[in-house]
Amino acid sequence: MQHVDVHPISLDRLASLLAPVRALHLAMAAERARIDFSGRVMWHVNATAKGGGVAEMLTTLLAYGRGAGVDTRWLALDGTPEFFTITKRLHNNLHGYPGDGGPLGDAERSIFEEVSAANLAELRRLVGPEDIVLLHDPQPAGLLSGLQDAGAHVVWRCHIGCDTSNEMTQQAWLFLRPYLDVAEGFIFSRKSYCPDWVPMERMRVIPPSIDPFSTKNSDLAPHRVRAVLHRAGLVTADTSPPGDLSFIRRDGTVGLVREHPHLILNGNPPPPLEARLVVQVSRWDRLKDMVGVLRGFAEHLGEMPDDTHLMLVGPAGEGVTDDPEGAEVLSECEAEWWRLPEAARKRCHLVRLPMDDVDENAHLVNAIQRQARVVVQKSLAEGFGLTVTEAMWKARPVIASAVGGICDQITDGQDGLLLDDPQDVDAFAKHLADLLPDDRQCAAMGSAARAHVQDRFIGDLHLIQFGELLSAFSAPDRV
Repeated sequence: MQHVDVHPISLDRLASLLAPVRALHLAMAAERARIDFSGRVMWHVNATAKGGGVAEMLTTLLAYGRGAGVDTRWLALDGTPEFFTITKRLHNNLHGYPGDGGPLGDAERSIFEEVSAANLAELRRLVGPEDIVLLHDPQPAGLLSGLQDAGAHVVWRCHIGCDTSNEMTQQAWLFLRPYLDVAEGFIFSRKSYCPDWVPMERMRVIPPSIDPFSTKNSDLAPHRVRAVLHRAGLVTADTSPPGDLSFIRRDGTVGLVREHPHLILNGNPPPPLEARLVVQVSRWDRLKDMVGVLRGFAEHLGEMPDDTHLMLVGPAGEGVTDDPEGAEVLSECEAEWWRLPEAARKRCHLVRLPMDDVDENAHLVNAIQRQARVVVQKSLAEGFGLTVTEAMWKARPVIASAVGGICDQITDGQDGLLLDDPQDVDAFAKHLADLLPDDRQCAAMGSAARAHVQDRFIGDLHLIQFGELLSAFSAPDRV
């Protein structure tokens, strides 16, 4: 297993953003956590240390936990390609989609259990009696009973799901339930994601959150945004824009944005610095429907202002170990791009951000989202769209599908726009065409979006809920 470094961050940093009463609640929760978890380790186990929303959240939540005086540690699974193909299938099925259409039978269960057993052997050497373990999503579910046998308290956290049950979700739960039945606690992002066999007294709903001070979300002045994007080769300008190219890494050291001549694929020239930029940032995942965004934008290009460009941004495929579909979906996007007329290709840009430096990657995403005129997230399914919340925090208007957790994030017409049907590219394009030239609406919607995130999706609420839940589930005298 991979031991992921967790660098402590003082809760004072987060408290500086909060109203006094809210900051006091955070301080009181931290004090209780220090008492409740004294002498015990809180372990988090997930599939990967980088790439995707779970790793994104753990990076900062665990840092704040350690900064609060709780011994918080992070492990990422070792797995085979076959194992991650199965867990990606489970991921898609829990969203209600067939994914690659493959089975979840005895052969798949054998592979899943073999990899789980190998990871468990190492984990049991590390985890002590009365330690607390949070297992995130389907990948580590097979570790649960073995950790409980070792005396640990184990909670399963599911970041994905579907509001309605269908054949696919039933297949996934049938596969997972034998590993999860004995969990002391369950955490879901929405109540509707919880299957009916989970006892309600063991279930909590905790929506995800962002850290406003992380490299991906910290404030960047416009001149720095322009300088960063130009340096990375993501925009063109007549002269090199002046601006600070440094960023703060999660360990507190300073990094510098590198030159990247080939982030935009197929030799396509970068968009002009002053272009109206439409951006979607996500994994190369079929459920994010990057191909649909590209097609919908290109087919309605004549309805957009003449200076509008689209940028689809995802990770370099080799950097995300638990997502075997990534390379295939990127290839599908490239094939769709080549089918576009030349004039449309020049205004549509496929970007692969490097994953060899996760902090530089986060800094580039920050700059791209801030440069965007409009951010879109046309997902077919979404447990919770962290990229939606990130863009809203940056006061950008967001057009997103009315699916899953996105419905909790956006109030339609107030702090963003929702697509009732994610497949309706005409409605998607109309929202874009109406919003792009309207400076007043963009500003008002962006301002309301930031306020909404401040109220509901900042990390203090997440940390307090985690602490209360784990204290309740791991107390010696609990019922």
